[in-house]
Amino acid sequence: MGKMNTSVDTLVKSHIDKLALILINSHRQQLVARSYDKAVFYTPGGKREPGESDKEALLRECIEELSVDLLTSTKTPATIQLFGTFEAQAYGKSEGTMVRLSCFRVTPRDAELELEHMVKASEEVEELKWIDSSFDREKLTVTGIMILDDLKRKGLID
Repeated sequence: MGKMNTSVDTLVKSHIDKLALILINSHRQQLVARSYDKAVFYTPGGKREPGESDKEALLRECIEELSVDLLTSTKTPATIQLFGTFEAQAYGKSEGTMVRLSCFRVTPRDAELELEHMVKASEEVEELKWIDSSFDREKLTVTGIMILDDLKRKGLID
């Protein structure tokens, strides 16, 4: 029994909580990003800093990674809505280290579409790419694959 409890404790301690932006363009493609020296793309976002709400952290991360303020950059008044939560083995981390990704979308759709032409890679990001469900799964994180499959299943991307 002791070993089982230890591994459960380890799993609880090895949990990365992140926020991510799901942005879908006019061509029904999802935005993904790739950091320098990384082989895979991820859903843009990151971790909360102490005292930040989910939305504050997401806004800050999108300014840092995508060079855009989700709420003030668009002509159409925008809000941020929770889309869903995805959990999987964390990319590049030791076995059992899980990542929980709370994903958000910008609404209304008009505001989301305006962002399509505004996002650009910051110094933190080597490459941004718009992808559909035919994208090579080997080039995505596990949560990235789960999100892509969910978007396809819901008819949001091609």
